[in-house]
Amino acid sequence: MSYTAWILLTASLVGLSCGLIGVFLILRKMAMMADAISHTVLLGIVTAFLITRELSGVHMLIGSIIAGLLTAVLVQWFHSRGVQQDASIGVVFTTMFAIGVILIATQAGNAHLDVKHALMGEITFVPWNKITVPLIGEIPEATFILIVVLIVVVVAILAFYKEWKITSFDPALAASIGIPVMFMHYLFMSLVSVTTVAAFDAVGAIMVVAMLITPAAAAYLWTDRLPIMLVLSGTFGVVSAIAGYYVAAWLDTSISGSMAFATGLVFLVSFLGSPKHGVLARYFHPYRMPDA
Repeated sequence: MSYTAWILLTASLVGLSCGLIGVFLILRKMAMMADAISHTVLLGIVTAFLITRELSGVHMLIGSIIAGLLTAVLVQWFHSRGVQQDASIGVVFTTMFAIGVILIATQAGNAHLDVKHALMGEITFVPWNKITVPLIGEIPEATFILIVVLIVVVVAILAFYKEWKITSFDPALAASIGIPVMFMHYLFMSLVSVTTVAAFDAVGAIMVVAMLITPAAAAYLWTDRLPIMLVLSGTFGVVSAIAGYYVAAWLDTSISGSMAFATGLVFLVSFLGSPKHGVLARYFHPYRMPDA
């Protein structure tokens, strides 16, 4: 594959995996949790580096999962003690992210790990860092990891589709029929953490947040059916990744930033043009009755 093709494939994998996960974040009204985890995983990455002094390996994934789970636990703990959820998220993620930034500045200054890299990623370098995979051959390491993560995401959604659907729409009903609501919540947060850290190195926190939230929010405007929403969200993520790359090439600017911008354009089109919830539909059909 060509250099451009590897970048497009890597970005599309991010858009697809984040788009699928983002649907459940939107339905659970936890969109800002994606922002929180995408930042707090930095603390897990830095801590793992300080312990092992290596910038790659499974320890990075473990550290990020721990940081993501710690974020979810602390937010839930503060919320259960009377602090509003949005305030809890703001306090936890800014504090943990700040600790990560301080550790980078003071303890990891000579390593290839910095705040700009964390925010914007280095997707242009992805095709150069290749590994050899049996039966496949040479493939960029980030691309291979994202393929594995996408498989994990799809398998997890299929395996726990009923549980996550019920806990997303009616946690009380889920608890009454014996579904372990808190276990499913933290399992989902683990999946969010894994997806986030897999995309973190290649595309940075900004694009991760954009891909986790915006395609799913756009899909929510087009349909009320969960399966269709999942397909639309993943599609919007891939379209945004591809369109953003060519916008970046045209303007000679940040690829990850352009991809995040493209998600905003997709949402704007959905906000204006979706047949049921769009502004134009409401303008031209102000008295249309909602579907039964």
